[in-house]
Amino acid sequence: MKQNSTSGINRRDFLGLSALGLTGLTILPSWTMADGTRIAPSDRVVMGFIGLGQQGINDFGSFSSVPGVQIAACCDVDSMKQKRFKKRVEAWQASKSVAGRCDMYEQYEELLERKDIDAVEVCSPDHWHALMTIHACQAGKDVYVQKPLSFTITESLQMVKVAKANKRVVQVGSQQRSSKEFQKAIELVQAGAIGHIEKIYAKVGDPPKPLDLPEMAIPGNLNFNLWMGPLNDPNIHYHPDLCPPISLEPEEREKLWGAWRWYRETGNGFTADWGAHMFDIAQAAIGMDGSGPALITPKGYKDQPYLTFKYLTGVEMTEQPYLEDMPNAQGIKFIGTKGWIEVARGYLACSDASLVPAELAGRRPKNLTPEERKKMFEEMQKSAAKGSGSFEISSPHMQNFIDSVRSRNNPIAPIEVGCSTAITCCLGNMATELQRPVKWNPATLSFGDDKEAAAHRLYHYEYRNPYKLCK
Repeated sequence: MKQNSTSGINRRDFLGLSALGLTGLTILPSWTMADGTRIAPSDRVVMGFIGLGQQGINDFGSFSSVPGVQIAACCDVDSMKQKRFKKRVEAWQASKSVAGRCDMYEQYEELLERKDIDAVEVCSPDHWHALMTIHACQAGKDVYVQKPLSFTITESLQMVKVAKANKRVVQVGSQQRSSKEFQKAIELVQAGAIGHIEKIYAKVGDPPKPLDLPEMAIPGNLNFNLWMGPLNDPNIHYHPDLCPPISLEPEEREKLWGAWRWYRETGNGFTADWGAHMFDIAQAAIGMDGSGPALITPKGYKDQPYLTFKYLTGVEMTEQPYLEDMPNAQGIKFIGTKGWIEVARGYLACSDASLVPAELAGRRPKNLTPEERKKMFEEMQKSAAKGSGSFEISSPHMQNFIDSVRSRNNPIAPIEVGCSTAITCCLGNMATELQRPVKWNPATLSFGDDKEAAAHRLYHYEYRNPYKLCK
């Protein structure tokens, strides 16, 4: 099977590899908004999508609502998912009276060679985020990359370096940053509405577990060798839970989210999956964007009840329930000297109720029965199939990215912020696996004299040949 052969090359060489993606460029007309306003071709942003699973499909639904966005190409290691995405895009293009075209690729490098593409979404499994984002920046593309930013700390740091060197706009898919309830919570904390913050409860979920899925035969539509990419762990093998299958006739979506995220060999568990959301908001509120914790203590160490992050300001953040009666609900509770704030998706509450606008209060999360959960999931799937109302409608976040592409200003979740959040997630898992506290210097981005932590796989691991983390 064909492997990535461009790792470690310079931008000039990379762009000159072939002309495969340069033929027959799509010429797109001006865009007409619902109110009749026309967007000139010069303001159009042409995108390519890399990674076409459930999250990629959902993100397409959000990007398709942003005026002036056009999609010209897609890429995935699963040929069925390529065809599904192409069908969705061309139906949307037809609804906009735009000639239907969405070229399909298995090799993302070929998509990046396209001169007509301004920006890409990277929606692959986390272990591919670094190489794809780095190569996209080197190819002159702006990038919307899903959270968490990367699989390891070293990858995140290198991604920031390359994005800056190539002057690229990079938005991290931490879409809660663009949600009004989270923005209000951050505003209230920073304004001192509940006094000095002493503690934060951030419920995200469990760390990853060892891969325990049985090996199964690889389907013909999937290039699993390419899916593996830089991963070098010999214990990794194909199982459909890692790459959830779909059906085209009849059309059936994935029955679960890619389970690669729940295993140590391929992901960082809930610690990163939801930590990239909740830890992100917590750090934003306490002024730790671009910084991070200094001491990370794992659950169980000397009877420590929760994974704990301590910041140089004295604030402690613990991975624990933020609602006493909802131990598994993801959300955040800020505890200050004058009160508290609770925030989750669609929910905002404060010890001083007058501080919460009625339109942001939402409904307090509740425990769902298995039947209620199944019904909610089915309704989400039906809405997503229609291109709307998907699992996470993130249109404001996508709009912010496109606005930043046009203005060249920083987006609301720039790569530097995504880097600090991803580092926090990695540090939590490192302390858990080492079963002891880990000290981190957020100024020097180092572990001091802790050689064991510096050698941990979540700080850096050797890529499988021929892949290399670009310098």
